[in-house]
Amino acid sequence: MGMQELPIYEAPVRGILTATSGFIREAGFSHSLTPARNCTFGCTYCYVPTMGIYGGLKPPDWQRWGQFTTFKSNAPDLLRKQLRKDQMIYCSPLVDPYQPAEERRQAMRPILAAIAERPPALFVIQTRGPLILRDLDLLRTLARHTTVRVSFSLTTDREEVRRWFEPHCAPLEERLRAIERLREEGIEVFATLAPLLPSNIERLVEAALQATTQDIIGDPLHIREHKRHGATTRQAAFRIAGVRGFREWLDPDFQVLLTARIAELVERAGRRFAAGPEGFSWLAALPAGAGGSIDASTRRNTAEGTGGSRQAWRSAREFGSVLGRVDR
Repeated sequence: MGMQELPIYEAPVRGILTATSGFIREAGFSHSLTPARNCTFGCTYCYVPTMGIYGGLKPPDWQRWGQFTTFKSNAPDLLRKQLRKDQMIYCSPLVDPYQPAEERRQAMRPILAAIAERPPALFVIQTRGPLILRDLDLLRTLARHTTVRVSFSLTTDREEVRRWFEPHCAPLEERLRAIERLREEGIEVFATLAPLLPSNIERLVEAALQATTQDIIGDPLHIREHKRHGATTRQAAFRIAGVRGFREWLDPDFQVLLTARIAELVERAGRRFAAGPEGFSWLAALPAGAGGSIDASTRRNTAEGTGGSRQAWRSAREFGSVLGRVDR
């Protein structure tokens, strides 16, 4: 079944803005906005189906992740009732708002129009979809009334890796062109290296630095050694990593060295790099004088998501040899 044939459903919901908790609240956002249930990107590593009902899903969603989606039909009307000027909104922690099904359904256009009518303090879109360029007119309008940011996911510079782990997502070059266009239109864009898939790290970081002027955010694939409870990487990604020889990228000690290497490259360019809530807190930072509903004390600058011992990786030479195997 092709992407254009995937079933698209609609259903009304009781609410569209959810008070944040955990990671997203720690980063500084007060509310999240999720326009649909289930995501037709269907990435092999996506953590959302591992959340089950705690991700607002129903059994068919996590059992057939990526095979259909259900849009929230009354989202614009609910937004007109629920939006407040002090809200700091992240869209979306549970689906990509510019997933393939969005091209047919066009749910984001009336959502953006409703937000522009009653703008919050901050609105951040997390996506890997160049389809966002379709809505440049609405993003420009919204940006005249509030702080708008796009966090664009860059995962790998290797096309075969993309096809293995996220076959329905755009190649890196298309994403970089989308970032360039957004910036040309005055939209603030962060390059977010998340999740970090097997890649030539030097090339991927250089692409991110060339694409934006902002600090760089990143996160390795979720693993239980770092996150004992809650959402984690789907087993499909573990199987692919095993078959393709990428098990190291799911090793906690390797991930520590990987993020340290990225930080070194980014800092050499005069910018900052952070993973976890610290990095995502940069998306939630308000301009001076702007008011938001999350107190500054809530925003913990922490890099716990990349903690762990380096003992398993005995030397920089050993680490480099692993990177060399994927840098070919």
